[in-house]
Amino acid sequence: MVRYINVKSRARTEFIDITDKVQEVLKEAGIVSGICYLYVPHTTAAITVNEGADPSVQRDIQAVLNKLVPFEGDYHHREGNSSAHIKASLVGISETVLVDEGRLVLGTWQSIFFCEFDGPRHRRVALKCLGDKKSS
Repeated sequence: MVRYINVKSRARTEFIDITDKVQEVLKEAGIVSGICYLYVPHTTAAITVNEGADPSVQRDIQAVLNKLVPFEGDYHHREGNSSAHIKASLVGISETVLVDEGRLVLGTWQSIFFCEFDGPRHRRVALKCLGDKKSS
């Protein structure tokens, strides 16, 4: 079964830590060992795993992306959000995280981030958790 996490961004570009929400879905699914697939069904948003302890890392990533792909440019897309489409393609729309003993297998400093590039908006992330379930 595919489950969804709702995300509400508040800025044009924003990295939103969804690690705890993903862990909640994993717990509800009862998976103790397996894989959790995360997928963003939006063309101007993405998902990444990166440093979660120091928020300056997310600011640095956003600053570099904005420098590489500025909001204004010689773009042809009529909606005016070409930079968001390009950033989403660069970062990527999916992640796979291992699950062990009912927990996401993440490094000490790692978190899962929803990456908004065309906000503020209401968004969602699709999750498919596969693996061994708790025995009753």
